[in-house]
Amino acid sequence: MHIYPIKALSDNYIWIIEEGTEAIVVDPGEAEGVIDHLEEQQLHLTAILLTHNHDDHIGGVKEISANYPNIPIYGPKETEPLVKLVIQDGDSFELLGQPFQIFKTAGHTHGHISLLMGEALFCGDALFSAGCGRVFTKDYQAQYAALQKFNRLNDEVHVYAAHEYTQTNLRFAHSLQPNNEVIVEALEQVNQMRAEGHPTLPSTIGKEKSINLFLQAETLEDFIHLRKARDNFQ
Repeated sequence: MHIYPIKALSDNYIWIIEEGTEAIVVDPGEAEGVIDHLEEQQLHLTAILLTHNHDDHIGGVKEISANYPNIPIYGPKETEPLVKLVIQDGDSFELLGQPFQIFKTAGHTHGHISLLMGEALFCGDALFSAGCGRVFTKDYQAQYAALQKFNRLNDEVHVYAAHEYTQTNLRFAHSLQPNNEVIVEALEQVNQMRAEGHPTLPSTIGKEKSINLFLQAETLEDFIHLRKARDNFQ
């Protein structure tokens, strides 16, 4: 099993799950890079998985599915115009011999889901390294509940978030906790990785518990305060 990031738009990652000659695409915001990769690697597309309905996660679906007719597309109800199989909290299924568990992680959108494939978490915009998505729904309780679900996952779970926001998230964390040595060290490592052009993902749940202030928020009020501060951070 190999999980490969395709860079898209300004800071998106489209994750390609590869097993032998088979592949699954997660949140294709664009089509060209996906199609090029599948053709270059001579991969057979098995399925498309969606976490929510924002354009930078679904923008490439129609073109990809036109190139690969009859491909099953899985996603939450809010993506229903595009998907063939609506999935929701508590669902499970198998693809490429791997079990997938679905859980609702709303807040960023009303119907956002995350997919757990063994110890690989595809969390869209619900969780980022050192951060979480903007709460466009204004339902902070839903987003806070999603973070508690992530907190309960095993530390070994790898986090395949959909955006390269780690550097800015850590700068925000450092601005609030300048003496936190764990955050200082993580920021230094990320600065080096980005300078060399390397992705900062995947992370792990264990790592996120140590650097992600949103996961550390002890109350809903603490989370709301943090999220609003991050919204205004440049």
